[in-house]
Amino acid sequence: MAVVQVNKKKESEQVHKTMPAPGRFITEGNKAYVEIAERKIPIGGPMPQLKENEKHLHYTTSLCPVCLRLLPARVFERDGKVFLRKVCPEHGEIEELYYGDSNLYTKMMKYEETGKGAGKIKAYVSLNAPCPYNCGFCSMHENHTALANLVVTNRCNLSCYYCFFYAEKAGYIYEPSIELLKFQIEQLKKQGVTMAIQITGGEPTLREDLPEIVKMLREEGVRHIQLNTAGIKFAEMYFNDPEAAINYSKTLREAGVNTVYLSFDGVSPKVNFKNHWEIPYIFEVFRKSGMTSVVLVPTLIKGHNDQEIGGILRFAGKHLDIVRAVNFQPVSLSGQIKKSEREKVRITIADAIIEIEKQTDGQISRDTWYPIPVAAKFAKFVEAATETEQFCMSNHPMCGSANYVFIERDANGIPTKFIPIGAFFDIEGFLEYLDEKRIDITDSMFKKLHLIKGVLDLRKFVDEKRMPKELKFSKLLTSIFIKRNYDALGQLHYHMLFIGMMHFMDLYNYDVERVRRCNISYLMPDGRVVPFCTFNVMESLYRDYVQEKYKKLDLKSNEMKSFNPGEKYNRSKYIVRINKDPIYINAYKGIIY
Repeated sequence: MAVVQVNKKKESEQVHKTMPAPGRFITEGNKAYVEIAERKIPIGGPMPQLKENEKHLHYTTSLCPVCLRLLPARVFERDGKVFLRKVCPEHGEIEELYYGDSNLYTKMMKYEETGKGAGKIKAYVSLNAPCPYNCGFCSMHENHTALANLVVTNRCNLSCYYCFFYAEKAGYIYEPSIELLKFQIEQLKKQGVTMAIQITGGEPTLREDLPEIVKMLREEGVRHIQLNTAGIKFAEMYFNDPEAAINYSKTLREAGVNTVYLSFDGVSPKVNFKNHWEIPYIFEVFRKSGMTSVVLVPTLIKGHNDQEIGGILRFAGKHLDIVRAVNFQPVSLSGQIKKSEREKVRITIADAIIEIEKQTDGQISRDTWYPIPVAAKFAKFVEAATETEQFCMSNHPMCGSANYVFIERDANGIPTKFIPIGAFFDIEGFLEYLDEKRIDITDSMFKKLHLIKGVLDLRKFVDEKRMPKELKFSKLLTSIFIKRNYDALGQLHYHMLFIGMMHFMDLYNYDVERVRRCNISYLMPDGRVVPFCTFNVMESLYRDYVQEKYKKLDLKSNEMKSFNPGEKYNRSKYIVRINKDPIYINAYKGIIY
C-alpha cells in the first residue's frame, strides 16, 4: 500500500476518485480467499443449524473471531433473547448474544430503512473483495457519513484496561500533521453532505496545536465539531492554574468546538476510576468558559457499572445547564475470551434499556425507545416535500436507539421525575403518518402545501394534558419541521435530555449487514473513509495496518525504536485537596452524597 506524502502539491490531486481496493478476492480450486493487509483469509463455511426451541429470524454473514474468516451466520430467538451463531471449519461453533430482548428486537427491526449510498462520491475504492474486506467506502456501502472520527493522536494520559486504542498497545505514536488531517477532511467533502467531525484519539488534548486543528476544520466547512476526551487535562490545569484552564477551554470553544464528548462511566469512584474525581472541576471549567454542550459517554460493562445507569441519568439531570445528552456504549469485547467469561460482561442495548426502566422506577419505559433510523423517515418525508436532498441516518436498527426526556427537578436541582417524549407524543402514529404522507407527496403537484398541512397536523400527535407545562413541544417540533436545520434541532437539545445507545460490534457478535449501513466513520490517512466497526474491530487489516505506515509523519524523530507516550496523569498529587473541596462535594450532592 502506498503512503500518501503531503507536499506542495494539492492533496486532493494525490488520491484518485476511486482508489485501489484494499482486498482482492481469489480462488484456488474450489476454495476462496481474500488477500488483504499482507494476509490470506479463507472465505466460507457451513450454514449454522437451528436447535431445539429456537426460532429463526434472519440470515447474515459474520467473522471468525480467531482467523477473521467470512462465515454464513444465523440470527435466532431463544428464551426471549436474540443470538447469533456461526461455524468456522477450523475453529468450530461460535454463539453470541445479539440482542437481550426479542420483543424489543422485533419493534426496532420494524423501523428498518434503506440508505442511498455513500453520497455524491458513490465509492472511494474499487470493488474487488466481499464486505467487510473492501473498505472503504466501496459501492456496496449503503450510507453516507453522519459523523466522521478524525484521529489526531494515539497518545493518552490514561491507561484504561478496556480501551482498544492507545500508543502503548500500538507500539508507536501516530500523530498526523495538520496538512494530513486537512487532506482527510477534503476526502470527506467528496460525499457532498453536511460534515460533522469528532476529534478523537488517544487523548486529543495532548496535542498542543489542538486549537489550530479545530480552526482548520471550521475553515474547511465542518458544521459540527465535537471533542472526544476524558477531560483530565482541563481538571489538571484547573488544579494548578484555574484561569489558564478556563482560557484553554474558551480558546477551544471560540475556535469552533460545539460539543465535548466526555467519558463518564459511573457516579461512584469505584466504578468510574477514570475521572470520577476530576469531573466536578471539568464541569467548573466548562461553565466558566461557555462550553455548554456536554455529552456524557459511559462504556457499559455488565457486572461493573450497569447498576449505576440510573445514577448516571440523575447526575446528568442535576447538571442539565451544560449536559445535553448521555450516550451509553455497551462494551465491545476484544481478544480471545471464553464464552463463559463473555457472558459475565456482555450487555446489549436491550439490556441497558430494561435497566433504565428498572432504575427510573418505570418512568423511562422500554416502550418509549426507538432505533436511530426513524430519523430517516423524517428526512425522506422532508425530501419528498421540498425536493432537496436531506441528511439521512438509515443505519441498521441494531446499531443504536434513542430517547428524549424532560426532567422535573426539586429546589436543589436534583431530578425527581423523568418524562420521556413518548409519554406525551404518539411517536408510532407520527412515523406511520410520515410514511403515508410521503407516498401522497410523491404523487402530488402541491408538495409545499403537504408540508404546511403536515405542520398543522403535528398537534394531533401531542397529548397536551400529559405534556410538561414548561415544555412548548409542539412549537419546538414545528420549528424543526419548518426550518429543517441544525439550529432548530439544537433548540430541542437545550430543552430536553437526549439519551442514546450505540453498540459497536466485536468479532463475536459481528454482523456484516450492520457494517454496510454504518454511518459512523473513521477518516484514514491514506484517503479512505472506513466504517467504525471495520476500523476498530478488524484493526489488523485497517486501523493498525494503515496507521503504522504513517507513524513517522511529523514526529520529532523519524527513527523511533522506543517512544514516550507522554506523562501519565497522577491523581495522588491532588486527591487530599479534592476530598475536602466544595466543588467536588456539591457536584455529587444528592446523587451519591
